[in-house]
Amino acid sequence: MTNDDTPMPIEDYLASGGKLTSPDNVPPRYRAEVLRMMAIFVDSELAGAAGFAGLINAAPGVTQRIASARIVLEKNQTAERILRVMADFGTDTDRYANSHPWADRLPRDALLNAKRSYEDMRLPVFNAPFDGWEDAVVMNLLMGLAVGVLLQDYRNLSYLPLAETFREVEPVEQTHTDLAREGLATLVENGASLQSSVDYWWPRVAASFGTGTQDRDTRLRKFGLRNSSNDALRNQWVQSASDVLCALNLHAPKL
Repeated sequence: MTNDDTPMPIEDYLASGGKLTSPDNVPPRYRAEVLRMMAIFVDSELAGAAGFAGLINAAPGVTQRIASARIVLEKNQTAERILRVMADFGTDTDRYANSHPWADRLPRDALLNAKRSYEDMRLPVFNAPFDGWEDAVVMNLLMGLAVGVLLQDYRNLSYLPLAETFREVEPVEQTHTDLAREGLATLVENGASLQSSVDYWWPRVAASFGTGTQDRDTRLRKFGLRNSSNDALRNQWVQSASDVLCALNLHAPKL
């Protein structure tokens, strides 16, 4: 309410830090942005799980197979949690998981902006295939660090049921990143040549932060759906990932 007891426009309420707890009466553009955010996350989790599922038997040992199977299971569980929130907006969650070919990938040498014949909302990095176990570990680490940056920004977004769900899945995603870091350290100790995989995945993960216009960044922040711009989030990831790679005697390529 304002000082004269007239209702505050919901856009002003959100811009001042207000929170929403249900889809009822949300502005249409806010609704579209929340659904878009959830669809991108769900589709990326399902596509990521499908990619790792095909790699389990390529793992070099039982411990690595268990880690891969755990990632597949937990990514599907994370997708299910987000889908429960989407259901409040009318999403048919029973059909959703089977609505796209999640394991579908483009050729390894496809351009960054290439499109698949059947599109979903996954991040572009999940259009690229793995080149073996070592390559998958590199991608999992770089993407895990990117997801960590994004989830930190999502902790306090204005749609409370989604913010709470993101906070719940954040430690799960962090565990996946820790597994990748441990796996990569072991590969480095064993003399694996990994820089070419770093060079391949780096620009693809960087693209996950988007190229949205300043107007859209501003709108998302006014809605309370983003605290930082795409560029700021990407810069956080670059610094974090560069430090992790340096500790493993690898280096971030120049874009």
